[in-house]
Amino acid sequence: MILELKNFLKTRLAQELPGDNAHQQMMAQPIGQRFKMQYDKPPKKGAVMIALYPDEGKIYFPLMQRPPYQGIHGGQVSLPGGKLEDSDDNLIETAIRETFEEIGVKISDNQVIGSLSDLNVTASNFIVKPVVSILDRKPEFIRDPREVEHIFKAEVQHLIHPKTLQEKELTVAQEIRLKAPFFDIEEKVVWGATAMILSEFVEILKEHYT
Repeated sequence: MILELKNFLKTRLAQELPGDNAHQQMMAQPIGQRFKMQYDKPPKKGAVMIALYPDEGKIYFPLMQRPPYQGIHGGQVSLPGGKLEDSDDNLIETAIRETFEEIGVKISDNQVIGSLSDLNVTASNFIVKPVVSILDRKPEFIRDPREVEHIFKAEVQHLIHPKTLQEKELTVAQEIRLKAPFFDIEEKVVWGATAMILSEFVEILKEHYT
């Protein structure tokens, strides 16, 4: 099962990707007055990791919930990842390093099979590269308590099920109301940039599973 998916993804991720069309499906829309984020500096670069692994006949990948804090992404669900550091040769290294630092999972270069489309995250002025890797067994997770409140797993077949996709109204930054599509995973609301990344992944997975 994991080998079939690996072979499919290695080929598919090297081809044209759904990109922005898939991202737009999960973009939250403002309710009432519209707003526009403006920045003086160009976007910073970052990367996240979709680390697929087999467990008891199913395929999963880890997600994590950030601790509550005053920043843009406080308390939100995300993939492991972060910003490009000077010590990183490229964004794949960023994703590998951040995955180890945040959830304790070591990923080697040869376990990386490709990447999804870059996503411009306007809320935090980042351009994020989603990297995809495949592990041959379930890893042991060790969370960084400063960065991670909770680690949980998403099952690939559940992710692509239509009932996983829902919508609700959210209030962020204490005053901004949004109509937000989200993935209901382990009773967690997965929305925003992470949902937009997973939306593209879902479109690709559907080609394999359907």
